[in-house]
Order: sequence, then structure tokens, then C-alpha cells
Amino acid sequence: MKMSMGQMGRRLLALAVAGVASVTCGSAFAELGQPAPWEMRLQGSATEVMDFITAFHNGLLVVITLITLFVLALLVTVVVRFNARANPVPSRTTHNTLIEVAWTLIPVLILVGISIPSFRLLFLQLDLPKADLTVKATGKQWYWSYAYPDNGKFEFDSLLAQDKQPRLLGVDNEMVVPVNKVIRVQTTGADVIHSFAVPAFGIKIDAIPGRLNETWFKATKTGMFYGQCSELCGKDHSFMPIAVRVVSDQEFAAWVETAKKKFAANPANALASAGAAAQ
Repeated sequence: MKMSMGQMGRRLLALAVAGVASVTCGSAFAELGQPAPWEMRLQGSATEVMDFITAFHNGLLVVITLITLFVLALLVTVVVRFNARANPVPSRTTHNTLIEVAWTLIPVLILVGISIPSFRLLFLQLDLPKADLTVKATGKQWYWSYAYPDNGKFEFDSLLAQDKQPRLLGVDNEMVVPVNKVIRVQTTGADVIHSFAVPAFGIKIDAIPGRLNETWFKATKTGMFYGQCSELCGKDHSFMPIAVRVVSDQEFAAWVETAKKKFAANPANALASAGAAAQ
């Protein structure tokens, strides 16, 4: 019986370690900027904040796995060694000072250990550095509008494009930002509460009518990065994607000049755009 229980314990431990390894180490193989089929891990990181979130998540997963295995081992031990058949005369022990101190002190130490990187992450997320560029994102039912107050104050709508890939994430006008620059994102809502979230950047913040929230990111890689509204905002909530295109400084400067002309000559018209998208 002892051998079989030992073998079972070793197999459970091996499976748990393999599972943690596949989830934690496999994040390097995730498709950058968008979900991957059968994904069981966080999206690939493109910012320092997301690097921290991924490391913190993976560390917590190891801690939680070890705690779960320890509790499971205790339960198995109790079931095997302290059942009625093995102990026809039950013990009358009611207190054990060492155990009671341990099961109080050890969880406190674990929580303190977790709190240190947690506070560091919160500080990194909430302490906004000096911005190189500000983008205002306004959530509307059911699309986003982007304004660039530092670059001519032009504004445009970004609606779901049915003919673009990836499905339900492609848009007609992407939010464009330069690489390796601090981007301050200001969010608000035009009608109901929305939420601006881009997993690869590690950002998620509510867009509330009558209130201006802000967050930041600094993309370290070029490419397309997708997100979605993460607040239940109505019947087309699932058709409200976010697409951010990260480009070089030269490409961004060229895009700004084109956008000034394009959106000045054709100002954003939400009703017309929504009607065209519906058709």
C-alpha cells in the first residue's frame, strides 16, 4: 500500500510539474499580439509591464501548485492512516501548539512574499512615466474612436472589419503608435462603460462616461497587437475589437501626415461608418 501510494504521489507530482512547465515555459511560443489556438497561457509579451505580469503569474502558479500538492498529500495521509479501520480507538488529542503556530505563521509568510512583487507591479502600472505620445480612446456602442492631441488633434473611428483577419479582431482603422516610446492612453466612454484592454501590453482600464482614466505602455516590438472591450457594454460587445499597429519612428511620422489629410478631409462619422459596416 505504501509503495502504491508513493508511486501515485510521484506520478501526480510529475504531471503537475509537466503542466506548470508547459504553461510557464510555453508562453515564449505564443503567437505575438493575438490569441493562439488551444492557448493555455498568457499571450506573448511586448512591454516591460507584461514581462512582469507574466513572471508574476508563472511564479504564483508554481506556489499554488506546491500548496495544492501539499494539501493533497495531507488529505491522502489522513484518509490512509487515520480511518476507522486503521484506528479502531480514535485519538483524543485536541491541541498541538507547534502545528497551530505553523499553520498560522507559514501562510502569513507566503502572503508577505507574494505581496512584495505584487506591490512592485502595481507601482509599475500606476506610476505613469513622462509620455512621448498621448492617444485618447473613446468607447462607443460598439466601436472605438481615437484622437491624437499631440499630433494635430485629428480623430477617427475604428470599426470591426468583416473582411480582415484575424476574425473578429481586424478593424478598418488601426491605432498606430511608434515603437520604444511611452504611450499614454486616456480613456472615456461616450454612452456606457467600456474597457480598453490589450493583453500583449499588459493594460486594461475602464472607459467611463464623464470620467477620464489613463494608463500607459511602451511597446518594445513592432507589429500588430489586438485586444477587445472587456466590459459587457451591450448586444455587440463581442464585436468591438482593439487593433494597435506598432511601427518605427519614420513610419509613424509618415502615417501622422497621411492621417491628418485623410481624417481632416473625411472626418469621422460614426453613424455613416456603422451603417456601412452593417451592410
